[in-house]
Amino acid sequence: MMNKKPDNGPNGIVELTAVQLSKAIHAREVSSVEVLDAYLAQVDRFNPQVNAIVAPMPREDLKAQAVQLDEQMARGESKGVLHGFPQAPKDIMPAKGMVTTKGSPIFKGQVSQTDCVAFERMRAAGAIFIGRTNSPEFGLGGHTYNEVYGTTRNAFDPSRSAGGSSGGAAVSVALHMLPVADGSDMMGSLRTPAAFNHVYGMRTSVGCVPHGPGDEAFFQQFSVGGPMARNVPDLALLLSVIGGFDARLPLTRRSQVDFSAALDRDFKGARIAWLGDLNGHLPTEPGVLDVCEKALKHFESIGCSVEHVVPEFDMESLWRAWLDLRSFQFAGTNRALYEDPAKRKLLKPEAVWEMERGLSLSAMQVFDASRVRTAWYECLRRMHLQYEALLLPSAQVFPFKAELD
Repeated sequence: MMNKKPDNGPNGIVELTAVQLSKAIHAREVSSVEVLDAYLAQVDRFNPQVNAIVAPMPREDLKAQAVQLDEQMARGESKGVLHGFPQAPKDIMPAKGMVTTKGSPIFKGQVSQTDCVAFERMRAAGAIFIGRTNSPEFGLGGHTYNEVYGTTRNAFDPSRSAGGSSGGAAVSVALHMLPVADGSDMMGSLRTPAAFNHVYGMRTSVGCVPHGPGDEAFFQQFSVGGPMARNVPDLALLLSVIGGFDARLPLTRRSQVDFSAALDRDFKGARIAWLGDLNGHLPTEPGVLDVCEKALKHFESIGCSVEHVVPEFDMESLWRAWLDLRSFQFAGTNRALYEDPAKRKLLKPEAVWEMERGLSLSAMQVFDASRVRTAWYECLRRMHLQYEALLLPSAQVFPFKAELD
């Protein structure tokens, strides 16, 4: 006998947190079919205005998957915490049987034959993939637009940018078109769109979430996968699915973390470092630092001691090192596209610039950049011996006009 179901209306199924939704599905208070219908209705309501979810899958196939999941649940067979969750994996990494364009006309219409590890785990935990979330070309940039699918618009003001590169994911979560979403982050791609759309985006540490598999498993240490959600427990729920060791990716970590553990604790006396704009090194739109510094009062209200701190480091050398490492990695991953004249014509200028920069680097330049990175790690390690957390703005600008190139 089914218990009373949540109302499938504006304040119904799609208003449940992801943790609540998972519990409701497993208690058979709602069915996977009802959850799918509720979220697809939300997609129909909002997606035409914001263009966050692209490459939709046939709805009859989605319905069949939901029916099968309900049959399994009726037999007491749960696939995992995402059982019956509509999801739309970010259009950067491959998803089996789905179009993976990476936002590039080079790959328009290309259907992937395999899942990346994170998507493989989401499917195994019971997720239904309803489409893809939009991303800029190759994930390059803090603004989600491309020639394949167009521009993704901000959840709160469609005239503004959704941020990037996980802009489609952030907007989908903010407008309750998805309960949670995956994203990836090299230099803000989870954090910026989360900030622009008032949700949480977690850039995980290297090795926490498998990135791949691919044809290179050791140098790729710059882009990481992570979760996006409307609250921290929901963030932990998705991270518990996608995180963890994978033997195909040797840099992933074997240590097990219980992401569902309670976070309640006494913060009285905890030292927090506010790094601000790194003593003027980061150009920041007027007003951003004011907003952030007002938010520091929340840390003080729970007993933290917030200190203004400037890292003792040559930030300009760090920036140059980062550019070299980023160009090195991106050029290595995408060199074949640049070397094919026909495909090179389809690349956006920023991608060509990045590849040419990477191809011009010497081995010693890359090694020197890695030494700077090592020194920066040591600087941060020493700071973490003094402070429990280091705080910076999640973006240097407020959401800007969506038409900006």
